[in-house]
Amino acid sequence: MARRPAAAAPETPAENITDIDVSSEMETSFLEYAYSVIYSRALPDARDGLKPVQRRILYMMAQMGLRPDKGHVKSARVVGEVMGKLHPHGDAAIYDALVRMAQSWALRLPLVDGHGNFGSLDDGPAAPRYTEARMAPAALALTADLDEDVVDFEPNYDNQFMQPSVLPAAFPNLLVNGASGIAVGMATNMAPHNLGEVISGAQHLILNPKASLEDILAHIPGPDFPSGGRIVGLDGVHQAYRSGRGSFKIRAKASIEQVSARRNGIIVTELPYMVGPETVIAKTKEAAQAKKLAGISDILDLTDRRHGTRMVVELKAGFDPHAVLAQLYKHTPLETSFGINNVALVNGQPRTLGLLELLQVYVDHRIDVVRRRTSYRLGKRKDRLHLVEGLLIAILDIDEVIQIIRAAEDTATARERLMTIFDLTQPQAEHILELRLRQLTRYSTLELEQEKQKLEEEIAQLQAILDSETLLRQTVAGELAEVAQKHGDERRSELVDAEPDATPAVAAARTPGKNNDDVAGGLEIPDSPCWVLLSDSGMLARTSDRSALLHPPRRRRHDALRSLLATTARAEIGAVTSTGRMLRVPVIEMPVVEIAGGTVNLNQGAKTKDFFTGSLQLEKKEELVGFFPLDTVLALATAAGRVKRVRPEYPAKGEHWEVISLKDKDQVVGAAVAAEESDRLVFISRAAQLLTFEASKVRPQGRTGGGVAGMKLSAGDAVIGFSAIPAASADSPAAAVVVSCAAGSETLEGLGGESIKVSDLAEFPIKGRDTGGVRAHRFLRGEDHLTLGAAVLAPPLAADRRGAPRTVPAELARRDGSGVPVDQPIDAVASSPEALFQNAAALVSG
Repeated sequence: MARRPAAAAPETPAENITDIDVSSEMETSFLEYAYSVIYSRALPDARDGLKPVQRRILYMMAQMGLRPDKGHVKSARVVGEVMGKLHPHGDAAIYDALVRMAQSWALRLPLVDGHGNFGSLDDGPAAPRYTEARMAPAALALTADLDEDVVDFEPNYDNQFMQPSVLPAAFPNLLVNGASGIAVGMATNMAPHNLGEVISGAQHLILNPKASLEDILAHIPGPDFPSGGRIVGLDGVHQAYRSGRGSFKIRAKASIEQVSARRNGIIVTELPYMVGPETVIAKTKEAAQAKKLAGISDILDLTDRRHGTRMVVELKAGFDPHAVLAQLYKHTPLETSFGINNVALVNGQPRTLGLLELLQVYVDHRIDVVRRRTSYRLGKRKDRLHLVEGLLIAILDIDEVIQIIRAAEDTATARERLMTIFDLTQPQAEHILELRLRQLTRYSTLELEQEKQKLEEEIAQLQAILDSETLLRQTVAGELAEVAQKHGDERRSELVDAEPDATPAVAAARTPGKNNDDVAGGLEIPDSPCWVLLSDSGMLARTSDRSALLHPPRRRRHDALRSLLATTARAEIGAVTSTGRMLRVPVIEMPVVEIAGGTVNLNQGAKTKDFFTGSLQLEKKEELVGFFPLDTVLALATAAGRVKRVRPEYPAKGEHWEVISLKDKDQVVGAAVAAEESDRLVFISRAAQLLTFEASKVRPQGRTGGGVAGMKLSAGDAVIGFSAIPAASADSPAAAVVVSCAAGSETLEGLGGESIKVSDLAEFPIKGRDTGGVRAHRFLRGEDHLTLGAAVLAPPLAADRRGAPRTVPAELARRDGSGVPVDQPIDAVASSPEALFQNAAALVSG
C-alpha cells in the first residue's frame, strides 16, 4: 500500500521586533500620563472652576432635563449616561464627584440636589442605586445659554458626541466653591468664599479694569466655609491672595455655658471645614488618654439636621473652661490649618494664581461668553426680521402669491417666481411657501408689524452692547448682581485676628511643648476669694467681683439675698435644710455670675432644685435655709420654738449629716452665724410676738443634740422668722430693723388685703430665753396672723416668691404699731446686698 506524502509544515511568519530605548519609552509614557491627569482629571479650569468629570455631570444632567423643578432620578442613571457618553473612566469616580457636588458641608453653593443618603462628614454615601439626584438651582446658572454658541464644543472620547470645553458659568464658581485635587507633581487646594462678596469683587473689577488687590480685598475680606467657624489670623489669607499660596487656622466656634446647675460646659456649634463630630470625639478621647487634656468629664454629640451642629463638652469642677478650650484647640481638630494652593488651568496650562488673577480670568471668560451670546442673539433676530419683512410683503399681495404658487409646476418653480416678482431672497421665499392659511388673517398682519418693531428694538440694543465695551461690561456686572440676589446668603465664617490670651491659664494652655504632668494644674481654677449667694427666691451662684462693696445697689430680680458668704473658689461650705440636715457643698461647682454696677445678677445662676441633685438631692418638702461656713458656730431655730447653737465638729468626710434632732412635724425655720456671745438672737412668731436675747444664753452643742427651749409659744402659734444680729447693729438705732407682714385667715393669697410694717430692732427689749416676747405688730381689722417676719440689716429689701422686687415703707413705725396696706404680695424680706457685703467683709477682716 502506497504511503501518503507527509503534510508540509506551515510557514513561520517573519518576526518584526523593534528595539526601543526603555528610558525614552518610560519618559514619553509618563509624560502622557501626567498630562492626562493634569489636564483631564485633577485640576479645575480657572474659568468655570470645574474639573472635567464635574463639567460632564452637569452638562449631561442639563441634557437629561433634570432641572430643579423636575423630579429626581436615580443617581445610577446619571452616572451611566455620563460614563457611556462623555467620561471614559469608572463609575465610582463619577459617583464620588456627583456626591461631593451635593454635599452642603463640602461646597459653599451645592450644584446637585441630592435625595437620599449622601453621606456625612464621618460616613460615606449610599450606593448610587439607592440615591436620587437632580440639578440644584445654582447649576442652572453654570449651564445657562449653552445652546447659544457661548462656548466651544469638542468631541467626546470616541467622537460620537459633542461636549462643552468649558461652561458659561454665570458666577465665579472656582472662588465660591473652591477646589481640591492631586495631580502628578502638583496639587491644588482652594478655599470657598461667600457668593455675594465674590460677585461684588468681580463687579468692581469689571467696572474698574485697573483695580488693585487692595481694592478687591475691600469686597472679599477672606474665605467663607460652608461649616462656618472662625478664621484666626488673616496674614496667611492675604499672603495667599497675593501669591496664590498661604495658610491660616480655622477654629471651631464654641462658647462657655452652664450645661447643668453644677457643671460648666463648652458648647461647639460650628466645626472647622471638613471636620466631623465623630473625629473630634475620637481625637479628644485619645488626647485625654495620653494625658494631653484634663478637666473633661464627658463629650456628647447632639448634632441633628434640625438644629445643626451641637457638641457639648462637659467639664469637671474646678477647671477653667477657657483654659480647657485652649487645650482642645491645641490637641484636637477643633482647630485645623488650611493651606491654600491656587493651582488651576489657564488656556490648558497649570498656573498658580492670586486672587486678582483668578478674578481676572473669570471676568475675561464671562465677558467673552456675553459677547458671543449677544452676537448669536443678534444674528438670530436679524434672520427673523428678514423673514418677517418677507411675510409682510407677501401678505400685502396674498392673492397674487397664491395664484403664483397654484400655477407653478413644482416648489422650485414657485420659489423662483416669488423671488423674481416680489424681489425676495431665497430664505424669504422658502418661508412664504411654508406659510399656513391660518396665518393670513388680519390679526396676523398686526402681529407681524408688532414683531418687526420689537425685533428692530432688540437688534438695536444688542448691537449697542457689541459696539460699546463699557455697555458690555455693565451688562456682565448686572447679570452677576442678579445671581447674587438669587443665590447669595450671609457670611458664615467669622474673620478674627489672633486672639489674646484671656487668662494666665489660657496662656499656659496654648504654650507649645508644655509638660503633660502640669496640664491639669495649669487648667484648674485657682483658689481665689469669692462670694456665695443665695436669694430668697431660690437662686444660687458665686462671684469673685467685689465691686458691690463700693457701689450702691439697684433693685432687680432676686436681689433679696438669704445668704451671702465669703469663701474661696475651691473651699467647701455647708447648706442647712429645713429638715435639720447640713449638706457639704463644693463652691467650685456653683455657677459663676458677675456683679454689674453694684448689683448681683442672679438670673444667670442656678435654681436650688436644679443644683441639689444626685447624692445631695433635697427630699420632698425639704427646703434650703441658707449657706454657712463649716468652721464657725451656727444658731438654728425651729418652728416649735427650739434653738440650738452648733459647734463646728462636723465629719471630715461625708456629703450630708444631721445638725439638730427634730421632733415630729417640727422643722428648721432659720439659721445664722452666731459665733459671738454678744450676738442677738431674734425670734418672730405667727402671732406677731418677737423675742430677742443674747447668744450667750444658749450653750453650743454637738451636732446630734436637739437644742433647748428658745421662745415660749401660745397654742397654735409657731416661729416664722429667726435671725442673728451683731450686738452693735441691734443696739444702734435703725441699723437693724424688723419687717412684718400681716393678713387675715380669709385673705386670698396674692389678692391683697395685707399690711406691712418696718420698725427699729433697738426698740425691742432684751428678755430671757424661753419667754413669750413682746408684741411686734398690731393687727388691723380682719388681720389675725403674720405671713412674714424677719429682723434684717437696714436698709431692708422685699421680693415676691419669683424674686421680683417689692416696695418697703421708708418710714419706721412703733414696735407695736399697725402696718400699712400693700398692693402686691410680699413673700421674702432680706438685708440689702450692700449691707450683707459690708457685714461679710467685717467678719472676714475680724
